[in-house]
Parts: sequence; structure tokens; C-alpha cells
Amino acid sequence: MHNPGSTANPERFPAQDRLADGAQFIAGRLTKGTSGRSHTVVDPATGEEVYTYDLAGAEDVDAAVAAARAAFPGWAGATPGERSDALHRFAAVLAERAEEFARAESLQCGKPLKLTREFDVPGTIDNTAFFAGAARHLQGQAAGEYSGDHTSYVRREPIGVVGSIAPWNYPLQMAAWKILPAVAAGNTIVLKPAELTPLTSLLFAQAATDAGIPDGVINIVTGTGREAGERLVGHPDVAMTSFTGSTAVGKRVAELATATVKRLHLELGGKAPFVVFDDADLEAAANGAVAGALINTGQDCTAATRAYVQRPLYEAFVERTAALMETVRLGDPFAPGTDLGPLVSHAQRDRVAGFVDRARGYARVVTGGEAPGGDLGKGAYYRPTLVTGAAQDSEIVQSEIFGPVLVVLPFDSDDEGIRLANDTPYGLAASAWTGGVYRAGRATREIKAGCVWINDHIPIISEMPHGGYKASGFGKDMSAYSFEEYTQVKHVMFDNTAVARKDWHRTVFGDR
Repeated sequence: MHNPGSTANPERFPAQDRLADGAQFIAGRLTKGTSGRSHTVVDPATGEEVYTYDLAGAEDVDAAVAAARAAFPGWAGATPGERSDALHRFAAVLAERAEEFARAESLQCGKPLKLTREFDVPGTIDNTAFFAGAARHLQGQAAGEYSGDHTSYVRREPIGVVGSIAPWNYPLQMAAWKILPAVAAGNTIVLKPAELTPLTSLLFAQAATDAGIPDGVINIVTGTGREAGERLVGHPDVAMTSFTGSTAVGKRVAELATATVKRLHLELGGKAPFVVFDDADLEAAANGAVAGALINTGQDCTAATRAYVQRPLYEAFVERTAALMETVRLGDPFAPGTDLGPLVSHAQRDRVAGFVDRARGYARVVTGGEAPGGDLGKGAYYRPTLVTGAAQDSEIVQSEIFGPVLVVLPFDSDDEGIRLANDTPYGLAASAWTGGVYRAGRATREIKAGCVWINDHIPIISEMPHGGYKASGFGKDMSAYSFEEYTQVKHVMFDNTAVARKDWHRTVFGDR
């Protein structure tokens, strides 16, 4: 195997030297994987090799779990203030290295650099700062005498070693969403990033160690789902599993976790509806649809994928949205003028193209629907695509495509619009576009999704939870609500009088 990172352009990947010693981060240091197999990270914009590393095997997972288990008593025993201080230092290190993270994320994912600079990296730093503060606010219900002669109070305690699996679409942010609430609550963690995109997860763990978070608190194993992922989920010393990815894989994770009765948190697929009522601002809705559908080249489980437009606005919405899509600039993710980068891989591009090609038999492709030629032909690019005329039960409406594809369908009554919005197995996110307070209130009540935006689509903030309904999973990322996933609640009760204890004994066992 050649030296990791040796083929990457240093300008595009300035942090490559930090990862020269391997792609497993265990007990505070980088090591090489023991599976005997390697994987190469490829720049999806050019098809060029970026970083080759040894994949993790079962021995690496076992070593990472052992390191996390050894670190748990000390980290769980630290005061909230001590954990908070460490996370504040961590946020400062991330801020110092922001440009390195932005470039590494753009390189491995194909995201435009302006997106990683303005969204992925600042969002991750903000999330770290949020959990630094939230670490001091874990306590549950206040103490009280709820049964006369006894005083009760609630302890909120860390669970133990958390085994997490993160996806490839937002590798840095998803690593942060899993690591931060877990360690803020006093847990230790082993994270497996997607093998396509391990770079920023490794840099994230390194930055945590450089900030003074103890060795073994945060560990990274980079391997395949079948080998490293399943070993991690099924490991008897892992007390909880958190997984973000497809619903199909989530079912497998749940099956494995059930065998050892683990705590389970699942953030799965999405098929977000974008409901436009006839009193909406047409220009705002069309712009929102393009931004919401094309964010991260559509590789976002909250992306707008199904636009339902009330009949009076339908034709104008289709025309305006298609026109806006045609102005979107595809190009080199590192070029300032690029709006849309490639998909994460050629395989993912071909998967997206397959959905659109099959839809041509029953629907109309208004714009897009093809990969560009020329210099962009070497990368995993696909043009922004608008589809109309599909039936509600068709594949392109019901299935998660995970690409820059928006399907637009008309509806007549408000009842019909809400019904169609709820008519998929998913329930992660949705938006409603209206100038009416009643319609906005109804949409937030009746659309079954973990997040409903009104007259916007896609923004998130650290203080608010993220998680789904139905086949989109259960549990929350971000916000104080995520502590519900990563802590267990203990009721503690004190007997205030010896008399009470004797009376209880006599009530249960009688006079002796």
C-alpha cells in the first residue's frame, strides 16, 4: 500500500500529513487496520485517488471498544464542569483548523467549498460549543418527599460505551452529532464512519485529543459495515448503538442490537414533502424548492424531494422552478462560482440516473435527467432534475433517491395536500408554504414528520432536535433532547425515619 494521502493535492487536502500513520484512531493514536484489506478514498469531482488506508478488522473494533471501556470510569467520573471545559477547548481547536476541515470535507464528498466553509464546519463548531454548555445541565427532576417519609430524587447517568455508525453524506456533522452528546453526558464512544468518507471523522477525533479530551474517550474505526459495523453493533461491551443511514440497513442494525438488548437510536431515510398552498409567495417557494432539493447535491435525508403544489399555482411553479434549476452552476467544488458538486461516487450517480431513466416510462422529465459531458464527465456529476406527471404510488415519488431530483405533483384541496404529504413510509422532515396562519398551524399539527418548516426548507440549529417519525427512525440528534438517548435515569429514594422502615417491613411480612 502506498503512503496514505500521498496522491492528494496539498492545496485541496492540507491536513493529509495528520493522517499519515493510519486510519484507525484508538486510545488517542492513529494505527493501521488489521483486516488485510485496503480502501481508497476517491475525489468524486475528478475520479482521482486521494487517500488509501487499511480497513479495520474485528481485532481493531475489539481494541477500540476495550479502549473506550477503560476510559469510561474516569470520564464518567469527571464533573460536568470538567467535561464542559474540555469541550470548550475542543471547539477552539476546531475553529483554528476550520479551513483544513472544510477542504477535507469538500475533497472526500464533492461538496462545494463554500458550503463546507459556511455550513458544515461552522455548524460543527457551533454544535461543539453548544454541548460544552449543555454538559453542565444534565440533571433530571428535583428532589422531593413524594411519599411522606421518603425523599426521592433522580440521577441521570451515562450508559457506558456507545457504538455509533455515521453516513457518507455529512461525515463531519454526523460524527459530531453522535460523538458530542454522548461524551458530554459522560459516555465514551467508538464511531465507524462510512469507508467512502473517513477523513474528517479521523481529524475530528484527533482534534479532540489535542484539546485534552482523554485517550480512549473518542475512538474511530474505519472499515466496512459487514465486518467492522456488525462487529461494533453486536459487541457485548457496547451498551448503546446509534446509527444514521438507510432504513434497510437500520433494520439490520436493530436486529443485531436486539440480540444483546442494547439501547438503540436510529436516524433513517427521508422523503420530505414540500407543500405549496395557493396563497404562498410563488417566487419564494420556487427558490426554496431549488435550494431544498439541491442542498448537498440532494444527498440529504431532509432534502425536498416531493413538491405538492395547489392547482392554481402548479403550472407557474413548475415553470419557475425548472428555470431556476437551469441556472445552477455545476463545477469544481473548490471553484468559487460552483453551486453544485458531484454526487459522492459514480455508483451513487448511476443509482440516481436509474431512478430518472425508469421514470421516463411513466412521467415527464422537464429539465436535467442526465450527466454532463466535457471535463465534468470524469466526475460523478448529475444535472438538477425536475420531474412531473408521476403517480403518487410510483417509485420516484415513494422511494428515497438521494440525488438532485425533485418531483412536482398537483393537489386540489388542503385535505388532499396534507394527505399526500403523509403518504410515504417516511417522516423525517417537511415544509409548508403559505401566507395563512391557519394553514401553517394545520400543517405543523397534521404533517407527520420530526421537523416541519414554514416558508423555508433545510435550516437546522444546535438548540433544536433532529429526528424522525415512522420509517425514518426514532430518537433525537442535537439539542438537550439528545441527552435522553445517551443517558439512563435512576430513581433514588431515602427512608427518612427508622419507623417508616419498620412499618413497611411489618406491612409486607407481618409481625415476627
